Amino acid sequence: MRRPDLPAKHAARFFRRTASSFFAGKSGRRTARSYSWSQLIDWSIFGSKTTYPLRPFHVQLREGSLSKGIALSVSASVLFAVMYYYTSLLSPLSGVEIFGWRMLLTLPCMTVFMVVSGEWKRVIALFQRLVGQPKLLAGMVLSATLLGLQLWLFMWAPLNGYSLDVSLGYFLLPLSMVLTGRFAYGERLSYLQKVAVFFASLGVLNELYQVGGFSWATLLVVIGYPLYFILRKRLATDNLGGLWMDMALMLPVALWFVQGGEQGFGVFEQHPWLSLLIPLLGVISASALVVYIIASRLLPFSLFGLLSYVEPVLLLGVALLLGESIKPGEWLTYIPIWLAVVVLVFEGFKHMVRNRRP
Repeated sequence: MRRPDLPAKHAARFFRRTASSFFAGKSGRRTARSYSWSQLIDWSIFGSKTTYPLRPFHVQLREGSLSKGIALSVSASVLFAVMYYYTSLLSPLSGVEIFGWRMLLTLPCMTVFMVVSGEWKRVIALFQRLVGQPKLLAGMVLSATLLGLQLWLFMWAPLNGYSLDVSLGYFLLPLSMVLTGRFAYGERLSYLQKVAVFFASLGVLNELYQVGGFSWATLLVVIGYPLYFILRKRLATDNLGGLWMDMALMLPVALWFVQGGEQGFGVFEQHPWLSLLIPLLGVISASALVVYIIASRLLPFSLFGLLSYVEPVLLLGVALLLGESIKPGEWLTYIPIWLAVVVLVFEGFKHMVRNRRP
């Protein structure tokens, strides 16, 4: 998605499910529009200064980009889910080794994409900022650490029986972002957001009653991502250049994970079949990221936000496929949380219908 700048004073709106962002129309008037939590997250990842098309919904439909965008968005979610399952095929590699290989293979692909798409200038600008502000490096290291934890968990969880917990974290993430906006920035919740929070609270209370709290894997997703997005906004690295830098700073750790693992770089000699499977991991990871970015640039904001709910559903399916199961007492946790997501999807659909009018 290419979007105009969000002024710093409106940073709070970044974390609202229906945040208002103001754009100048052809007549010079400024009109308010609303966006979903996932679209605002994408601002943080892909940057607010890129030039995403602001064409009306019906124009995009007529030009055929809508169907392509939907197909690409769903494909990206499928690729992320495939990667989630793919880790189970990389035995005897551990979760940290798989994470290391993913970083080593994904960054070169991402670099090529940024050069071809003209986004490499953002990396250059970031290096120039570092020369003038050396202290910025500490913040970037922290940002890379927060993202690295999420990417490591995504690779580690399916191998260690935590895939269901991680999928629950992704279901809860929209509510976490809404509450971050409410309590960290004083943003008001809409009526439907309050209903969603109510449903999610029922699920949380049941989990507290059943086992005393959520697993650390669920909490890492629910708490870690909002902290990551807040930090990126504070550092003004909320664009593709910042994402590239985060991944680049992970390379030493990724290299250490691979070299220091039980298999090391000699894994191809010991297990020849991995010489095909490991590079394919990099292809899947890079393809998922690139397809996600392209889809975000083709789709209207609201529709792209709704489609991003596909991924946690697929992650849940992968968790069940890997042999994990929802225990009888946990249904009262999952069902209210799913209802909360349905409410947020409904609200997003309302905004999409409103914005599709010529």
